[in-house]
Amino acid sequence: MNGIGAAVLLAALSVVPAALPVPAPAGGPVLVGSAAAPVLRAPDDDRPQPPPVQVAPPAGRVPGPAAGLRSPRSCSPPAAGPTAGTDPPPARRLQLAAAHRIATGAGVLIAVIDTGVAPHPRLAGRLRGGGDYLTGGDGLDDCDGHGTAVAGLLAASPSRDDEVVGIAPGAEVLSIRQSSPSYSVPAPDGTRRPAGDLATLADAVVLAVRSGADVVNVSEAVCLPPDRAAVEGAELHAALRLAADADVVVVAAAGNTGVGLCADGVGQVALPGWYDELVTVGATGTDDAAAPFTVAGPWVDVAAPGTGMRSLAVDGGVTADPVAGTSFSAPLVAGLAALVRERFPELSAAQVVDRIRATARHPAGGHDDALGLGVLDPVAALTAEPAVLRVPDPPGGEPPAEVPTAVLAGTGPGRGADGPPPPVDLAAPAVLLAAVAVAAARLRDRPRRG
Repeated sequence: MNGIGAAVLLAALSVVPAALPVPAPAGGPVLVGSAAAPVLRAPDDDRPQPPPVQVAPPAGRVPGPAAGLRSPRSCSPPAAGPTAGTDPPPARRLQLAAAHRIATGAGVLIAVIDTGVAPHPRLAGRLRGGGDYLTGGDGLDDCDGHGTAVAGLLAASPSRDDEVVGIAPGAEVLSIRQSSPSYSVPAPDGTRRPAGDLATLADAVVLAVRSGADVVNVSEAVCLPPDRAAVEGAELHAALRLAADADVVVVAAAGNTGVGLCADGVGQVALPGWYDELVTVGATGTDDAAAPFTVAGPWVDVAAPGTGMRSLAVDGGVTADPVAGTSFSAPLVAGLAALVRERFPELSAAQVVDRIRATARHPAGGHDDALGLGVLDPVAALTAEPAVLRVPDPPGGEPPAEVPTAVLAGTGPGRGADGPPPPVDLAAPAVLLAAVAVAAARLRDRPRRG
């Protein structure tokens, strides 16, 4: 990065700025809570487009202590507490009980590139360390609580004591600690900035791929002018291209206004969400409308709940205060990708993404810069027929063909050893299938960016 890589400020800075306003550090912009996905632009959209991959992917260096790292005197992640007074939890908002009768993410490995994930009873047996770019540890320390909360929304097992449950409670989690606002490193101008930058994020993506991840979650973002993003994000773009070529689904947050130099207006793009090789996720409130803090852009693919949610806390309980931000919308989409990968193991990463996007609850007009193609719908993504809703355009410009695999609700293949899951009682299945057909047609008709 030649000394100009953007600083990655995750953790608490990934919450909405109303909860924690943080000025940009002097050493450069910060990467913070965001969401991302490949976006299909309208034909007349002339906004800046990412350049093609022009450099080799980074070597994916082995995590080790960061040069000049300054450790906090003590860690102070959010404390655990009761769960009263939150918005309806994702389990109800997304009908996860019905989705979990079909798939739980069993056998799928999700890499969480974040502030680390602390061991927790509700991740027991399914959490392992992948490495630590801050201190050289195993990635299972979390000074900020952010990575642990992200992992909880992804994969927490249910409990009788609360309504907290991950969208993929059977998935395995690989923790890679790559950033933290609690630690600092020297900045090029002689000041100090939060630990983690675009270079280590690129390395962490490569490490996740080489560690066997099926899905990668990146709950951070930074906004930059397009010309600067094209230079400073080149290695990250190459790492994401490597992940796509390796058949790995990468999901990232779209970003929060007022955080990571992000603002609603012209002249900026959000990294990593600007790139086509991943899924970018915006945040909604309780009514499926865009949350006021979510960063909008043509690169946003889908949206997910991002307000008033509880998750796992570092001390073994659940968060005392609800979390909010696109950082916490992204893992809901990454978890859905894990459910789809379990349910349809024959699908490629690109086809998994197509299902999520095609079955989202579409906004008026079919696409919105804040919501992308709409709010994720786990049950529809797991039950829509056929298994492959869209295939890439073949050479020569012939129209894409649908693959009639005749996968019905509750009867498709899965990775589990106990046979097919029970059928799901869906209201008005004809309406669902019609909506899927319309969504698939929209995907076919929209030109791909770049």
